[in-house]
Amino acid sequence: MAAVVALQDLRRPAVFALQTLAVAACYYAAGRLGLLRQLVVEQAVVTPIWPPTGVAVACLLLFGLRTWPGIALGALFVVMSITSLQPAVIGTLVGNTAAPVFAYYLLRRVGFHNDLGRLRDGFALVFLGAFTATLISATTGAGLLVLTGKLAASGFWVAWSAWWAGDAMGVLIVTPVLLVLYEARGRPHVPRWKEAVGLAAAALVIVPYACHSDVSMLFLVYPLLIWAALRFQLAGSMLCALFASVMVTIAATDRIGPFARMTRIEVMIKLQAFNGAMALTALLLSAVIAEQLNTRRSVEQACQELVEVLEHLTAGEKPQAPAPGDADDRP
Repeated sequence: MAAVVALQDLRRPAVFALQTLAVAACYYAAGRLGLLRQLVVEQAVVTPIWPPTGVAVACLLLFGLRTWPGIALGALFVVMSITSLQPAVIGTLVGNTAAPVFAYYLLRRVGFHNDLGRLRDGFALVFLGAFTATLISATTGAGLLVLTGKLAASGFWVAWSAWWAGDAMGVLIVTPVLLVLYEARGRPHVPRWKEAVGLAAAALVIVPYACHSDVSMLFLVYPLLIWAALRFQLAGSMLCALFASVMVTIAATDRIGPFARMTRIEVMIKLQAFNGAMALTALLLSAVIAEQLNTRRSVEQACQELVEVLEHLTAGEKPQAPAPGDADDRP
């Protein structure tokens, strides 16, 4: 027994170390993907979507608060890949780690469910996880740029808004996708797979066309989101939103299609407005549909249980013998 306990004690640090490295690797990979597309706003380089924040929030929701060292380590790797380690960088690391931890704390305080099966879960992820918690990282990052002289004080709010929007979009778009993929592990069967193939084919045609057309055709994405949400709930709508967001971000950073002949500020505003509206539509519409389906299943289950109870009661009744006076007296 002592040997078994000792072996378990040795496994716990090893599992924690492996989990920390895995989270750090996922954070670093997401950071390198995010850095592929950048915008320069008021002499500050920002990313329209910062996927590591979404990865960090998802890891905390799935595996608990013990994953925060992996988030900090991953943020350190990302920073060291683009710049040298300086005192100001430490503040950025603290902000990028504290924001997802605060998001986790807020979501757990309101009873957030990882399956996003209720409308309140969608609102919590939007307003607490994305819009509120990321204020920490945006304020810390933009403030340090001003304090170190890399950004003029007049450009603080523009850089701050771009930083905040990028982190918020990471939570709105990346976190639900990771939660859905984790919940769907071990269940490769896709219902209505023919319709799913048709939806994917339509997205592969319509979304690139809308992103490269000189005429503003981005509204064509919304029927795809509604179709995906109605038929495939959160999994379909968020995967569609992720694909559309990536394609629109590429078009915006390349200044093509509906983003041609725009200033950098106009590109940032239009891109973030579209990504935000699209993510909100996909997330909240899917949450409403999932809540209605869950309510319907609960009502059907309650009706089935009521039928079973009535059948038990009926089967338990015994036929009553007729009263003596009720029998017909025949000669």
